[in-house]
Amino acid sequence: MKSNEKTSALDLKLADFLCFAVYSSNLAFGKAYKPMLERLGLTYTQYITLVALWEEDNQTVGSLGEKLFLESNTLTPILKKLEAMGYLLRQRDPEDERQVRIRLTKEGRKLREGLSEEGFPQTGLDPDDFVQMQKAIVKLRNNLIRTTKDRE
Repeated sequence: MKSNEKTSALDLKLADFLCFAVYSSNLAFGKAYKPMLERLGLTYTQYITLVALWEEDNQTVGSLGEKLFLESNTLTPILKKLEAMGYLLRQRDPEDERQVRIRLTKEGRKLREGLSEEGFPQTGLDPDDFVQMQKAIVKLRNNLIRTTKDRE
């Protein structure tokens, strides 16, 4: 369907929904990541938590949750599991006891060494298209966040 064509609710097909395209792409990404995640013994959410810490170690739970778009009550069990696995430490901030800081352990930093640096070739996108797609999806996400916050 062309983007300038009007569609009645009766004519809508599942394939016409952008939200379904994003949702089903997320499921496909999960399947594509599965072999690597199984090798690491991690869930996808645990993996992206570690990626955020590899990018910036020694973060508060709050700042880490903002980056991952996760509430503290969702993030805390993930952090506890990663701590039990030996990949990070959770400690109260000595300057502000209300804050909990998250730091990678040596094992948590070492886990990164076995990972590929070459993007995600399973997408079938060339590097320029990959970057453009990622920027478009981030723009979409940010627009949705902004418009839903405006309604709150």
